Amino acid sequence: MPPSEPTQVKLKILQAAKKLFAAKGYDGTSVREICEEAGVNIALISYHFGGKESVFAALFDHFFPSDKVQELADRLTDPVKGLQIFIVELTRYRYKDSEMMMILQQEVALRSPRIGIIKQHAFPMWRLLIDLLQRGREQGAFWFESVDHTFLSLLGSLLFHRQSDYFRPLAVEDPLTFEQSARLSVRFTMNALGAPDHAELDESLLAEWTD
Repeated sequence: MPPSEPTQVKLKILQAAKKLFAAKGYDGTSVREICEEAGVNIALISYHFGGKESVFAALFDHFFPSDKVQELADRLTDPVKGLQIFIVELTRYRYKDSEMMMILQQEVALRSPRIGIIKQHAFPMWRLLIDLLQRGREQGAFWFESVDHTFLSLLGSLLFHRQSDYFRPLAVEDPLTFEQSARLSVRFTMNALGAPDHAELDESLLAEWTD
């Protein structure tokens, strides 16, 4: 069944807001600009969402993979295999929706008033990562001194290293594909955690994960 017209209008608004927030920031984007980008009447944002902040919240409701957290958790029973899965899926999302990742990065860097919205959606995923690290260390698969330091270092590597526009003038190689980035991220992480025997990615994990 095709989506209804109100649903299509809401999606157009969200896609326009995502594009503009990523490019110009939340504060640098007006409601009028969102409506012009979406090709809809300006009154429709108030009608469907109530205002710009509600549009922002709806972006994370619609585009952030919060509904996958429990499904992902069910696959992460072994900390070594689980960490590989986590790295691949986060890398996949980063490549598939770079605009949402840019918005997340901007809001965290600015410590914006909207950070609570992001925490609500992202913290369950980050807790999965902490749990993998803790269980891996307890089982002797990983070696590191501080859970908190290792978590922040790993998350920083996975989320914030791909600022291609800023660092492009310094690049000496062509941009990596998703598959290349996933392989290298797994290798880098496992070596850093003292698990070189698990540094090669299980290639089957690169296949698209569907319900």
